[in-house]
Amino acid sequence: MFLSLKDLHQELPAVITTSVGDLSDLIASLGFPIDDVAEGEHGPVLEVDITANRGDVMSHRGLARDLAAKLGKELSTVDLDPLEEGEPLVQVRLEADACALYSTAVLTLGALQSTPEDVKKFLASLGSGSKDLAAVDASNELLHRYGHPTHAFDADKLRGGIVIRYGRAGEKIVTLDGVERSLTDKDLVIADDSGPIALAGLMGGENTKVGVDTRRVLLESAWFEPRVVRAMARRHGLHTDASHRFGRGADPSMARIARDLLAARLKAWAGASLDGAWTEGQEPAVAKPISLTKELLHRIAGEPLSIEDAAAILRRLGCLVEANHLSLRAVPPSWRHDLSLSEDLAEEVLRLRGYDLIPSTLPPVKADPEPLAKDYQKRHSTARRLASLGFFQTVTLGFISPEADAEFAGTPAAGRILGNPLGYEYSVLRGSLLPSLKHAAEHNLRQGAREVRLFEIAPTFHTTSDGPEEHSTLSLVWAGETGGLDPITPKGPVLPAALQGVLAALGVPGAKAEVQTLGGGLLAAEVAMADIPDPSERVIPNFRGFSRFPSVERDLSLVVPFELSFGRLAEAIHGALAGTPLHTLTCVDIYRGKGLPEGHQAWLLRLIFQGDRTLLGDEVDGWVDLALDAARSQKAELRG
Repeated sequence: MFLSLKDLHQELPAVITTSVGDLSDLIASLGFPIDDVAEGEHGPVLEVDITANRGDVMSHRGLARDLAAKLGKELSTVDLDPLEEGEPLVQVRLEADACALYSTAVLTLGALQSTPEDVKKFLASLGSGSKDLAAVDASNELLHRYGHPTHAFDADKLRGGIVIRYGRAGEKIVTLDGVERSLTDKDLVIADDSGPIALAGLMGGENTKVGVDTRRVLLESAWFEPRVVRAMARRHGLHTDASHRFGRGADPSMARIARDLLAARLKAWAGASLDGAWTEGQEPAVAKPISLTKELLHRIAGEPLSIEDAAAILRRLGCLVEANHLSLRAVPPSWRHDLSLSEDLAEEVLRLRGYDLIPSTLPPVKADPEPLAKDYQKRHSTARRLASLGFFQTVTLGFISPEADAEFAGTPAAGRILGNPLGYEYSVLRGSLLPSLKHAAEHNLRQGAREVRLFEIAPTFHTTSDGPEEHSTLSLVWAGETGGLDPITPKGPVLPAALQGVLAALGVPGAKAEVQTLGGGLLAAEVAMADIPDPSERVIPNFRGFSRFPSVERDLSLVVPFELSFGRLAEAIHGALAGTPLHTLTCVDIYRGKGLPEGHQAWLLRLIFQGDRTLLGDEVDGWVDLALDAARSQKAELRG
């Protein structure tokens, strides 16, 4: 946003003697950095970086109001002569809930009209420029000075009454930029009997624009729902000064005031006379009171702060405040739609008080670490195990197209469609991870990858009568060729049994471990994380002292069925060797080639024993025999 320093002084005389550098630092301390300072014909112009949630400061008056609250100074008064409202001269109907208030007036212009020179310089310094049309220049000047967009129609070009409604299929409008735009039923329009004459909150139409021959104007000053305006701006690629302000939330109480100010300027600049003024609708409901306790304020501030001081700061911001020594209740002003939580009030207190006053303190450190959540441990353990099996973890978007969702989702997309999506291809909360993983695997294969192993652990959503229901899900895809890199392992496509073995190794029950064939050699599986057993080991294991005696290694080569998981086999062996100095039990090699019974694979297990004395060969052989007996109890046999 561009800010004319001379006109900021008009709104807040208290900063007239403040240097440009000091004023820039002061504005930046409020959370709005100054990107540039340039010299224009109207004086210095500041380029201010405004955050997306603060549409109320996108004007000279708005930023001056924030500065006045910071400094505890008074704003200059606005010279306002309210119009006397009467019966409508043009019928106005509000048929869309996205327009709560529509304030208007009809004026007849005088023979001569001219924009004052200082206003022309003001507009030029902000990059707008004068159109030499009083109604247009006055509307632009009010937008930059007070932040509320207005519009003027040529009243003699209107056909019948005005209705604020949503667009209809097949309707088109040529906007003021000369572009013909096709409308949808999500576009909020201003229409007369001939059809749409403006895109509400974005831009007026070519057919009713004000020109040099205009003799009567109908003024528009309204309040439009921010979400609707933002969606329209994205849909049409039409980002205007008006849409930036309506889209961030305009002040509904300014609708009548802006209309009256615009009418006053037309009277002064164009000798206009008022034919009539009226308003349809009413302002949106007043914001609900927000509570702020002393305890919460202290926690966020990091030091004790007085509730009385906090109440004084919030009152300077325009809030209606009731307070006692323990808490306060504040009703935000109509222009601060961004204030809705107790934390918002606390942050405003700290912002106005000064971020530089927040003390630098180290966070408290607890001696005992908090236990990790079971769900986190399971996700972390599963991801590590899959990575050790050669799978790569991926992160994909949570939104997909309806077509991609329908291919894999178990429930209809009707309850998972976004109301305001980034685009059609991102319009549904995904019901499955497989569409995104399939796309990623196919892309890697097209790029020449010989083998692709991918997995993702992320939320999926199921449609219910109460809305989308979130589930933590694991999906895997495996494609390409395996083997062939050495003379022992034969080359061939990935087999479903291989992926079945991965699921079995994770402990997925057989009934849940279904492998899908997606075509093109792609194998896939998707299971709920709830169907995977919780990890039994501690994330932080108990400390085990180091032995000064040598360790002893023994290997067992076993033939095991695919449905046997390593976890189950290891549990059986550990149980059989309880009380022995078994240090570690690992699977160091897996063989799935020729020479094995159908439905089986070969595992090479390594057992390491280490105790507080030198171990004897005979006793180690006895422990290995116990381990073999435990393996046979799980239908594993010694490989011949």
